[in-house]
Amino acid sequence: MLALTFANESDYDKIQEDDTINFLDLNEFAPDKILTIEFVHADGSKDVIKVNHTYNQAQIDWYNEGSALNLIKRQNAS
Repeated sequence: MLALTFANESDYDKIQEDDTINFLDLNEFAPDKILTIEFVHADGSKDVIKVNHTYNQAQIDWYNEGSALNLIKRQNAS
């Protein structure tokens, strides 16, 4: 789970209960980089919004490995 905040607070009103959520640029997850999320609604329409985060590079590395323990294990195996 990622802790994210809306870049534009009014985007909260675009989210619907049955939405499917797609991260459009999670492969570019980096400190201070705004992320883009697509909400696909049940009727097929879509809304794309920007979200902020406060993660540093170490935390992003943990996320990319699945957890801090996974990262430590991989680093110790090298």
